[in-house]
This record gives sequence, structure tokens and C-alpha cells, in this order.
Amino acid sequence: MTFGYSFDIIYSYLGERKTLRQIVPPTNCPACNSDLELVNDQLFCRNSLCPAQSAKKLEHFARTIKIKGLGPSTIEKLGLETYNDIYSLSQEQISNLLGSEKLGTKLHNEIEKSKSVDLITLLPAFSIPLIGSSASNKLAKHISSLSEITLEICTEAGLGPKAASNLIDWLVNTFHFEEYYNLPFSFTCKKQIQVSPTDTKGTVCITGKLKSYPTKAAAQQVLEKYGFAVKDNLTKDVTLVLNESGIESAKTNKAKQMGITIYSNIKTLLEDN
Repeated sequence: MTFGYSFDIIYSYLGERKTLRQIVPPTNCPACNSDLELVNDQLFCRNSLCPAQSAKKLEHFARTIKIKGLGPSTIEKLGLETYNDIYSLSQEQISNLLGSEKLGTKLHNEIEKSKSVDLITLLPAFSIPLIGSSASNKLAKHISSLSEITLEICTEAGLGPKAASNLIDWLVNTFHFEEYYNLPFSFTCKKQIQVSPTDTKGTVCITGKLKSYPTKAAAQQVLEKYGFAVKDNLTKDVTLVLNESGIESAKTNKAKQMGITIYSNIKTLLEDN
């Protein structure tokens, strides 16, 4: 794909002669005017202070830690630009900015409630590339606080090189530069007990879309809590398969051939085992 050139394309459509001009992609971010970077035919703004990015990050943050009522329009009305801004407003200020005491009180209560979230819920909220709920849950088996995270711990927890690098870079630079340590969180979590393969009730392979839990990571957390190991692939040590979608797949077909019990509901799986 060549950029920087504009040329005419002539073609015939139902007897009409039309001229199309190639769209020349922008070179600067429309929100902050920073240079755009082309990666795999997509343009990215790398300015961490870009207002458009800041707004989206705040939306993601509020959604991840479940601050009800803090959507795009409310973020704009309150003039929020950083995570710290969310926790700097009083109930009275929120009510005045929203023009409603009822809405202000409700949102303020939601913000106060969010302060109790643990590190494993909080970490994916910071929009760190490749650090989502899956990576966060892996870390939960190795740490009990943010200060314990190191490159060695990330590797031991099973994070990929790029994810580990992103997390360490965020800790060393962004976390301190943006003064996230002033946020009203404990940045701790209850370290999850690791169950050795010989102590498990069984090894579960999850396949297909889940119905009982929003994400695979959430289901995995529950299964591990009840003493099951969870695998992504159908390996020889898998003893149970969870397929809530009911859709046949290569994994379910192989499980049948191997004589492995397939469950269509996680509740039944837990009750039977």
C-alpha cells in the first residue's frame, strides 16, 4: 500500500463513467495532532496524553472495575482526564456537574464501592497491552501485592515475553510517572493456592462459548478454587471437558474418542466431582 500519492481510478458502472480518487490517510492524530504510526495497515497514535485515548481508557477502567453510571457522556460532563480525577471529586461536586443530586449521590457511592477491588480485578483496568483477566489470574497464583511483580515472576506465571515486558514497563514508567500509587486502592490480592497435578480432582479442558460465566478466566478461577486444574488443550492428562455451547468441535469429538466425560454445565461438573 502506497501513501502520499493521489491518483484517479477510472471504471465503468451501468454505462456511467465515474472517477474515484484514492483516499490519502492522515499523518497526524485528529485529537492531539501527534504523528500516526502505521502498523499492519492500521494507524495508531502513540501519544499517551492524547485526549481521545484518555477518554477511552477511562471508559475501559470504569467498565472493568464496574463503576455503574460512569459512561462516556458522564466522563465528559465531569471533565475527567485521569484515573485520579475520578476519585478527587466530592459527592457535591459530582451532583453539581451532573445537575442532579440523586445521580450524583448514586455515582459517588459507586465510585466509593470501587475502592475495594483487588489487584487481580484492577490490573486489567489500566489498559496495559496484553494484560487482561487471563494474565492477571495467572499472576494471582504467584503474588499478593503489586510490589511483588518482577520479570521473573511474570515468566514463572506463564506470561509471554511481550506481555511481561509491557507490564514491567508500565510499572517502572507509567505507574510512578502518572502517580497511580495515589489512587485509593490497596494494590493487593489474596494469593491463590496452586494445586499440584497429583492433588487435583481432575483436569478440565474448556471448549466453546461459556453460558455460566462471562469469560473463560472467570470459569477457570472457579474450577481451580474447587480443586480442578484447567488446560487450554486436550492433552493426555485431561479427565473432563466442559462444553456449555453444545456445539460439536474437534475437541469434543476427540474427547469422545478418548472416553472423556463431557459436561454441558459447570454446576453439574462440580456436583458430580
